[in-house]
Amino acid sequence: MGMENLKWNRPDQLEDLLCELVSWDSRTGTVGEVEFSTRLLKKLLELQYFQEHSSHIHFHDAGKGRNAVTALYNSGLTNKTIVLISHFDTVHTKEFGAGLEELAFQPRQLTEELKNRMADLPEDAQEDLASDEYLFGRGTMDMKMGLVLHLHLLERANAEQWPINLLLLTVPDEEVNSSGMRAAVKGLVELKEAYQLEYELFLNSEPSFSQKPQDPNYYIYSGTIGKIMPSALFYGRETHAGEPLSGMTSHYMASYLTRAMEFNSDFVEEEYGERTPLPVCLQQVDLKEDYSTQTSHHSAALYNVFLMRQNADDIMKIFKDTADRAMAECLKDYKAICEREGVQPIGNINVLEYKELLAYAKGKIGGAEVQVILEDIMSDKSLDERQMSMLISDRLLLHCQDLAPAVILFYAPPYYPAVNSSDNELVQEKIALVQKVLLEEFHVEAKQVHYFNGISDLSYVNYDKADSGWQSYKENTPVWGKTYSIPFKEMQQLQAPVLNIGPYGKDAHKLTERLHKKSAFHYTSRALGKVIESMFSLIEA
Repeated sequence: MGMENLKWNRPDQLEDLLCELVSWDSRTGTVGEVEFSTRLLKKLLELQYFQEHSSHIHFHDAGKGRNAVTALYNSGLTNKTIVLISHFDTVHTKEFGAGLEELAFQPRQLTEELKNRMADLPEDAQEDLASDEYLFGRGTMDMKMGLVLHLHLLERANAEQWPINLLLLTVPDEEVNSSGMRAAVKGLVELKEAYQLEYELFLNSEPSFSQKPQDPNYYIYSGTIGKIMPSALFYGRETHAGEPLSGMTSHYMASYLTRAMEFNSDFVEEEYGERTPLPVCLQQVDLKEDYSTQTSHHSAALYNVFLMRQNADDIMKIFKDTADRAMAECLKDYKAICEREGVQPIGNINVLEYKELLAYAKGKIGGAEVQVILEDIMSDKSLDERQMSMLISDRLLLHCQDLAPAVILFYAPPYYPAVNSSDNELVQEKIALVQKVLLEEFHVEAKQVHYFNGISDLSYVNYDKADSGWQSYKENTPVWGKTYSIPFKEMQQLQAPVLNIGPYGKDAHKLTERLHKKSAFHYTSRALGKVIESMFSLIEA
């Protein structure tokens, strides 16, 4: 096949393909997300290679009818393989409002319509709209363009008979729990064994994000930041509002831990001159079901913590220490108030990890009864994994009231381990190559960022073989193994460096989400092609 017959090669063809893929509305949790894999399968079958090798396309069950898709271009000349990673789900579109929401997935029409509503947009979006250099629309930047670029590479590989293997992987549900990528990890291990593949590089094409407002720089990422959610159930002792000191409200206890967790620098890491953002509370929930003058004795809080080098075990140790200190302060203040009011205080506050509560409950009510409680909560389809985690801790403590007042520390999904390949020679070489190509051919300066700060599916590959800190996550996650799990053992088998090279864009998850056209259709497609071609030398070696 000559280059002139390619369908997804020229900038105008790439734009057409992007507009088509964006028009396949695939918001997380919708029917469109379920249907996307089948539509993509049909698209892949437009390529002669996959007409002849349709068995090289696989679906990987990600639950709820959704599938991750892999498509292998096998050169037949080597085992060396580059994995191209993307996600096809997008966030929702409520912020578009009436009149615009139906255009959210029609980039060209939306971009034109926004010109009629210029005054409603922020100033930088107005400037970008007037420049005609951007394409607006949900998923243009985050991240259907990444998938378009990977399809472009597959087509080129086939047409030019590239002597290296490419494995395209695109997944659903990156935006909520990454169930697509977690399901695909096992698929990657199976394909590796079935085709005797050697993974040389995991190449994601999440977009290059502005690091701050009005930031024009183009970024390449040699790692991805991690995120974990240490959470707490607060179980006080109920009383009547008329006799407040005869009990302890969970809100009183929660206020001490939330104050100790928010903006706590003990969790902050710094690597390569980059820092993790400070922790914050993402949700505080009162588990009292209805209004009454009985005080609320049980509530829960979810805290967001970013990671670089630390694992689940490290975070639990800091969390436990923070909770111990916060509850000591809470108790001290409470006792001082009791003394002032001439009331007898109710005792101490126990701080336990979830695994300790679970063991205690099994000893008290028996393993079979504990299993019934867990299965009852986890079979309730109206609850998400975070609600289930809170309720499991709460229900177990209901049977162990001799522990109250108590704080139970647990992990709520999702968990994204941090991954970094900044010190890897291959990655350093490819970053230097991309910087050279972009500067010489397009006068674009590309800068390296060591940790992609937008959270990405690269978190689920290249997990440190020597790390066993994930055991702490497994033991302290109430829904582990039933509704949520992470294939750590398989992740440890996927040892290859990670790199993220994607198109430049702005305002992901906003009405003004937009893609820089030159960056997408010219710079990034050129850079990615050069990176793959430069890896042919691995075969000759």
